[in-house]
Amino acid sequence: MLLTPEQVDQLPIEDLRSLVKRLLEDVELLHQRVAALEAENEHLKQQLNKSANSGNSSQPPSRDQKPNQPANQPKKKRGAPFGHQKYSRPLVEDPDRVIHARVSECDNCLADLSKVTPEDFERRQIIELPEVKPVVIETRQHRIICPHCLKPNRGQLPEGLEANRYFGPQLEATVVFYKQIQHLSYERLVETMRNLHGVELSEGAIAQILQRAGEKAHPVAEEIRAEVIKGSVIKSDETSARVKARNWWQWVFISDAGVSHTMVPTRSKAEIKTVMGSLCVEVWVCDCLGSQLSAPAKVFQLCLAHQIRDLQRVIEKHPPEEWATTLQGLFRDAIHLRNRFEEMTLAGFQRRVTEIENQLDCLLEQTVESQEARRLQNRYRTHREKLLTFLSYPEVPPTNNESEQALRGSVVHRKVTNGFRSEWGAKAYAALQTIIATAKHRGEDTFQALVNLIGAPVLPFLNSSSP
Repeated sequence: MLLTPEQVDQLPIEDLRSLVKRLLEDVELLHQRVAALEAENEHLKQQLNKSANSGNSSQPPSRDQKPNQPANQPKKKRGAPFGHQKYSRPLVEDPDRVIHARVSECDNCLADLSKVTPEDFERRQIIELPEVKPVVIETRQHRIICPHCLKPNRGQLPEGLEANRYFGPQLEATVVFYKQIQHLSYERLVETMRNLHGVELSEGAIAQILQRAGEKAHPVAEEIRAEVIKGSVIKSDETSARVKARNWWQWVFISDAGVSHTMVPTRSKAEIKTVMGSLCVEVWVCDCLGSQLSAPAKVFQLCLAHQIRDLQRVIEKHPPEEWATTLQGLFRDAIHLRNRFEEMTLAGFQRRVTEIENQLDCLLEQTVESQEARRLQNRYRTHREKLLTFLSYPEVPPTNNESEQALRGSVVHRKVTNGFRSEWGAKAYAALQTIIATAKHRGEDTFQALVNLIGAPVLPFLNSSSP
């Protein structure tokens, strides 16, 4: 029974001592209980981390714990399988240099064969990279004072050789390529440009090149985004980013027109509203994030790859739970059915779709045992109409893998560079990634897309006849 302060003041000294003693014993028991619970919690967290892998969660395969190969396991036969047709590198039809290995005398009788016409020859080719040496183009802008009106005049510099330009588009595109696609740090980029290309650049010069490229990329990225959001099917995803030591988010939006990246400090639906404006698309492919599910779309398709991984985790933690195994197999059957669409008659395909739909409804009404299974079942009941949309829309994929793959390079960039030190760097990265990813999406050369973005070519002036 709890005592009020007034009652405590009225207690005799002996009773007070007894009360304090009991309280100290209770506190000691509570300390022991808290320590035991903390140890149990830590043990459960370790078990949870050990059970999570790329097959049952969103954890990347690089973080999976690799098992040791058994010492007595037989080694697989290496090399091409039996009957495999030999492959050899095709020969270039127009080589830069041809060197003839002529026959001067017979190896057997030492007869002179230098004037005998060869019956045939064997072609072999060696591919080599030439020594890279930067070229320097100098402009000399003439200044003349008019003898009649005394006005100073300067010669007009041609396009591509402007007064404020120090590097050509090939060089600047190379810097952007190394930084954006190969994820080199500033220090390694300086070393790479010096050792491979013979160009001395400071980290400040590299930052200015990236900033100029980003400024030119922004309007082009806006045009790409305007085309992307007009698509009937949009796939979207997001990943975290570090900008000025704060958490930002990189979003990706994909349609048949291209790939659009944005970098913003929010993960909420506000970014989708900003990107989409007043447009509403036919189908939105995404994961179960609430902001994604609030996108302006008529129907949605949840990524089944995520659902299969979540079900796999339930299967591993609760093997007797047959519900998860059956539903996982049903999702895989649905994906396989969609892949066989062109092989089947329309009536046969529709009949199989109806069977899968009915099986799914039955599974969602079954009684499940584990809490994790009930959580997934409640999720699928809530989003029932978003699970098998791809069976009604042939152009809709069953997974959101394309969006995840579009963000994979950004995740690598984040881990290697540890984020961005400025907002302009983050936004420039997103704009340049839009151009690079869209070029790749359209089957174009990504490096040439960067060269075309940066400015007018300079190399043609090497062969120019102008004085």
